[in-house]
Amino acid sequence: MSRPTTRNLVGSRPRSPRSRAAAALLVLPLVAALAACSSSNAEEPGGNQLAADAEAAGLTVNTTPDQDRITTTESAEAIALLPDAYKDVDTLTVSVSAYVAPLAFLADDEKTPIGNETDIAYLIGDALGKDIQLEVKAWADWPLALQSGDIDATISNVTVTEERKELFDFSSYRVDQLGWLVQADNEEITSIDEAADVAGLTVAVGSGTNQEKILLAWDEANQAEGLEPVNIEYFENDGDTTLALQSGRIDATFGPNATSAYKAAVAPQDFKVVGTVNGGWPETAQIAAATLKGNDLAPAITAAINHAIEDGSYDKVLERWGLTEEAVTESETNPAGLPKS
Repeated sequence: MSRPTTRNLVGSRPRSPRSRAAAALLVLPLVAALAACSSSNAEEPGGNQLAADAEAAGLTVNTTPDQDRITTTESAEAIALLPDAYKDVDTLTVSVSAYVAPLAFLADDEKTPIGNETDIAYLIGDALGKDIQLEVKAWADWPLALQSGDIDATISNVTVTEERKELFDFSSYRVDQLGWLVQADNEEITSIDEAADVAGLTVAVGSGTNQEKILLAWDEANQAEGLEPVNIEYFENDGDTTLALQSGRIDATFGPNATSAYKAAVAPQDFKVVGTVNGGWPETAQIAAATLKGNDLAPAITAAINHAIEDGSYDKVLERWGLTEEAVTESETNPAGLPKS
């Protein structure tokens, strides 16, 4: 089933059912899986620079708007689960945060979102017999966008939490994963697997993220054992963090493993990943598509993802973006989320 590969990010669009009632080939053989549990302030280079970096690393990259995306067939089971408000709607509007490869980023036309998250959205649209209209939104804006009816779903590397489940429903599609990135020539830091491994290090982490919570918990445990404290650094954007790592100002960065693995792949002379941690440590976290609580769209999306898993198109998408290690064997509606703080 064909799908549009380009769209304007501005202009009018069909209103969602809730609104009416109320008033985008990049092959990355990355070394590990995907990641994150919250927003990123990363300001990634555009498609041309991504392609140049990847080409220099020997990777095959297509950052044009014409993605020749992987498709799946319609699923009668998934379509039957659509709530009445969505049965006759032709288009589902889905938000992505186009800030980082290989999750979601802008093609070299600087307006078409491409990446793993966009491909998952298109698979869901295929299975449900719907067109997909992508909206690029800042990560922090997705909750309000869902509540206002501006979008029908978000596929933006969102971790399932019990607190978020009070307002939103979720359809899981990936395992959450975080990565430790250090300088390639760092002979002192060869692996980070547990709290003791970060004692005394200077580490950059995003403020308000799950990775920050993990790092703070590890640091607290270390200090209770009499180990050196972690020196935690915060930066405004990913570019500043990368420069700090390259200059030796910090020892490591701790964040979404997809971004860490991508950097290590395109610049192996500069970076290496020395460990991964589940984003829900000590629990297991899930990344999921989010919809508005109680509008009954989540079961249909879950069934659509499972249809893609069963016919193999889901695995092809994750393989395309180097994320096979984060594949789920089954999508769940509202799986157990990270506990409230």
